[in-house]
Amino acid sequence: MSRLERLPWRRIILIVLSLALLTLVIVGSVATLSKPAGQGGYSGKTWVGFIVDGIAQGAIIALIALGYTLVYGILRMINFAHGEVMMAGAFASFFFLDAYAASGFLNRHPITVLLIVTFVAVIVSMSVAVLLERIAYRPLRNAPRLVPLITAIGASLFLSNAFRGFFGPQARGYPKPDVLTGSFDIGGLDIPKVRVLVFVVAIVCMLSLQLFVARTKTGRSMRAVAQDREIASLMGIDVNRVIMITFAIGGLLAGVAGVLFAETFEQVRFDMGFRPGIAAFTAAVLGGIGSIGGAALGGFALGLLQSIGPALLLSGFGIPSPFSLKDAFTFLVLVLVLVFRPGGLLGTGEQEKV
Repeated sequence: MSRLERLPWRRIILIVLSLALLTLVIVGSVATLSKPAGQGGYSGKTWVGFIVDGIAQGAIIALIALGYTLVYGILRMINFAHGEVMMAGAFASFFFLDAYAASGFLNRHPITVLLIVTFVAVIVSMSVAVLLERIAYRPLRNAPRLVPLITAIGASLFLSNAFRGFFGPQARGYPKPDVLTGSFDIGGLDIPKVRVLVFVVAIVCMLSLQLFVARTKTGRSMRAVAQDREIASLMGIDVNRVIMITFAIGGLLAGVAGVLFAETFEQVRFDMGFRPGIAAFTAAVLGGIGSIGGAALGGFALGLLQSIGPALLLSGFGIPSPFSLKDAFTFLVLVLVLVFRPGGLLGTGEQEKV
């Protein structure tokens, strides 16, 4: 019995679990790829479509995940209301875009309109994020970690139900300008214009954020506060101002993500922020929460997994409607990351004591 107690049971269980998961992935993938197209299998063009959709979806998830990782890096808290911050910006932009579409101004000046509605979404999302920080989170800054977490969940429910009360539970069609309909022929592949727009805007936002944090005085202040708030305060940094700016930047990115999400799926709803919010949180954990590069990497990885995973793994086992289970992949990834590498792909790999 003493020899059995000395065995590294946790490591043994993880190894067995890893082998079992690897076996399932290989068996499912081989079974799917061996099926001919139209008989349970997919053509090469369809796989390319999955990859393009996954990259575009991952870009949106990454933008939202950056808001999670920025707030966590500064306050060590998870802002579960961040998905609703995105939803608020998308809803605000809808009313402007709908009015422009009804007047015909949308198709006459599409670039101008998209810039205006993005600006509106950014302003609204930034305002909601800053108000959340000032009203809900700042009074609880020195409370135990569980208290702000519960508050964030409550804020999420409050925002989603408030928008449901004001604007109703029905989905509203999000107008798309004619310039974004159709696709580009890139290397013989038809890639939807909206997907290209999502990818380009997301990359520009991520690079801009990285440069802002690395090169500006405010960015250096943010890094200092993330390292040690008390020491940063003693060095003359206004911690409250830095935290407010952090929430504002997260809201800015959420506003941009809201417009891209609404243009991609062509609708807005009061609960549209829940699933992307959970996916973005998972992406932040996957990449290493607190790391900007990790959030971007985790977002693209999760987007590709949600797009390709159901078709590649589940179709081989004959599971009907595999794409209805894509959210299960999100939670599966979250569980696996927490089990095998709690620090994420770009993190330390060590568990943090709470």
